[in-house]
Amino acid sequence: MKCPVCPDATLVMSDRQGVEIDYCPQCRGVWLDRGELDKIIERSQQQLSAASAPQMAPPPPQPSHHAQPQQGYPQQQGYPQHGYDKHGDKQYGKRRKSFWEEIFD
Repeated sequence: MKCPVCPDATLVMSDRQGVEIDYCPQCRGVWLDRGELDKIIERSQQQLSAASAPQMAPPPPQPSHHAQPQQGYPQQQGYPQHGYDKHGDKQYGKRRKSFWEEIFD
């Protein structure tokens, strides 16, 4: 059978887990015959139902020794926010002198 995309390529047939798949070696396109997509869907549903069988619950997460402050809560005293002094006022750095101020200073 010829590839519908590549004019001079012949499709190669491959059997994967009981499903015949036709593919083009040039464009790597994949084509399925009638009923093959249904087989793939049925098998994937079977695998999902088998995987969703009850398993042991994972252990609960252990609390961290170094608790991080949660978002939305004020920061603890003694850890000032960057750019603010201990009273919560914004700190402003010294203004850089301009070229003219350096000359006439």
